[in-house]
Amino acid sequence: MELIVHHKISDLYKFLNLPIEQEIDFTVHFKPDLVTELPFKSPTFRAEYFSFVFVKKGSGFYTIDAHRFPYESQTIYFTNPGHIKSYEVNEMEDAYMITFTDSFLRENVHHDIFDEFPFLLAEIVPPKKLTDEEYADFEVLYRQLWDELKKDSVYKNRILGSLFVVLLLKIKELFWSSYNPRIEGDRDSQIVKSFKQLLEKEFSKMVSENGANRRPQVKDFADKLHLHPNYLNSVIRSKTGKTIIDWLTNRTLTTAKSLLQNTALSSKEIAYKLGFSEPTHFNRFFKKHQHTTPNAYRKGLHSLK
Repeated sequence: MELIVHHKISDLYKFLNLPIEQEIDFTVHFKPDLVTELPFKSPTFRAEYFSFVFVKKGSGFYTIDAHRFPYESQTIYFTNPGHIKSYEVNEMEDAYMITFTDSFLRENVHHDIFDEFPFLLAEIVPPKKLTDEEYADFEVLYRQLWDELKKDSVYKNRILGSLFVVLLLKIKELFWSSYNPRIEGDRDSQIVKSFKQLLEKEFSKMVSENGANRRPQVKDFADKLHLHPNYLNSVIRSKTGKTIIDWLTNRTLTTAKSLLQNTALSSKEIAYKLGFSEPTHFNRFFKKHQHTTPNAYRKGLHSLK
């Protein structure tokens, strides 16, 4: 069975047979309106946007990749782009779901959103149980967001962004003040693992093929992982300390050095194999990062033998 992919928030509306008049980057849903027949079990799908769920009264399960979590009344949880997910609803009397895109966060909340709120990159997020007092604070905020979303104002997105940053700050204060994406990246980040696997596969393919290749771009990896390029780069940078460009640069350099050392390919052939349109571009790249030319590097290796 083919995996359903929700590229846009409007895809969620279509999936639930709900009307939508325009494509929007931020929505608030009263969940009982979305699921009218209980119990309900969704198909497995992949969403390319964030979802925050606030369950005042309800219960069920949600699954992220291979992890299945129960939720109950007075819990909150969130899911982020790229993961395979599904959910089950056993009871749903009062709950709200906020959906939003990476672009909305950057434009209306904080331009360095993942530096300010790194927990948004957490991949495995169990539900958080709140006390009566804690939940009441969140209820005020998401109901304000619900009310503002329905208003017709030229400042709507800025108002929504300001309210949402308060909500994020409260979540950070209560649950995620000490979250370190580097630790998760070293341990079990599925996105990082998938990216590294694609990186190895791409360069292995380039080396094995004859003729010229195209240099891989950030968008190539993002498309294969069903993620926005900016979001993927933020995840990789936060969890590994290096950008995707850094990874591509390092992998290109190590592959070039290996080919110079272990094959009889000319510098020109290696340049085209690694996706450089001109050998001079490859020479300039290699000298910048290795402080010598490809031919001088090869000669230096031979002199050591």
